[in-house]
Amino acid sequence: MEPVYFDSAATTQVRDEVIQVMQDALLNSYGNPSSTHAFGRASKSIIENTRKTIAKELHASPQEIIFTSGGTEADNMILRCAVRDANVTTIITSTIEHHAVLHTVEELRNEYDVAIEFVKLQACGTPDYNDLERLLKANDERKLVSLMHVNNEVGNLLDIDKVAKLCQENNALFHSDTVQSIGHYKWDVQKTPIDFMTAAAHKFHGPKGIGFAFIRKSNSLKPLIFGGSQERGFRAGTEPVHNIKGLEKAFVLAYENLDEEREYVEGLKNYFKSEIKKAIPEVKFNGNCSDNSKSTYTLLNICLPMSVEKALTLQFQLDLKGIACSKGSACQSGSGKGSHVLEQILNEEDRQKPSIRFSFCKYNTKEEIDYVIGVLKEFVEK
Repeated sequence: MEPVYFDSAATTQVRDEVIQVMQDALLNSYGNPSSTHAFGRASKSIIENTRKTIAKELHASPQEIIFTSGGTEADNMILRCAVRDANVTTIITSTIEHHAVLHTVEELRNEYDVAIEFVKLQACGTPDYNDLERLLKANDERKLVSLMHVNNEVGNLLDIDKVAKLCQENNALFHSDTVQSIGHYKWDVQKTPIDFMTAAAHKFHGPKGIGFAFIRKSNSLKPLIFGGSQERGFRAGTEPVHNIKGLEKAFVLAYENLDEEREYVEGLKNYFKSEIKKAIPEVKFNGNCSDNSKSTYTLLNICLPMSVEKALTLQFQLDLKGIACSKGSACQSGSGKGSHVLEQILNEEDRQKPSIRFSFCKYNTKEEIDYVIGVLKEFVEK
């Protein structure tokens, strides 16, 4: 069997069409976008056209799209600037956010003495919306809510319209890490009163090192990175034109093919669910990932029935068999630490068992799923 890649929640394979437009940009659009000559103007045109493309799809204004190096920078920039410039004194978040959010709010607490409140979680890991409302109404402090739309480890979906409405009713700002959902879900920021969103191209078959932040124009934030006048002065630094062109192509293709590819990928997820249950009846699905109405169609997080001793070699054995998957967030996989998400939602017994995240994309097949399940079944029954 050829190597199998089931780790698209960590990063995706770049589409051939994206590589082609990036190569063309590298060869032919090498002018500095800040230069006023024809070469510079041609590069600047690529950036502004991409901005318009993204804004149109999100029903935003072009001025509300700021290019960044990816989701982590965008999350950091929004949270820091909101505290510094929007008089935020309380941040409400959850214990299962991405570390780009959790580590940032910890630093903000140390630097600015911001109060951090953690919304209660339901057993599956979904935020308790009643507790969120309680926290929003607790006092008159200026608040910002930061809750991700799609959890990157277990796939739980946030009711983002409900949260946005609660924030609006209570005069709170709302930031959502949408890195796992932009490119996979339709958005209309005119209908959803969200203040801040983040995206990374490499999550929807684009290049690494480029993403964007949506910052609603009613929020007058100031720059975090100073220097030149790029990004209307909000983020200094010469723009990577080839990456921005690749982002645009990946973004356009993601939404042009969204319905067709979603149906295909969701079919793969459903097939994996049914076949793994047949092969290993004791398998458990973590969070809400087995319920497609409450989780993303792109991933499954499973808990396997085996001893702690055997579990220690599972990831190594899968790698030997050419299977790429994740035992947790890829951003943490080299640290040797367990998943902070699963730590919050699994009982003590299941925390001792191995949990694996399998995430799917348009390039995967049912034959690959059959192979992976066969390997898992053999290892469990050894």
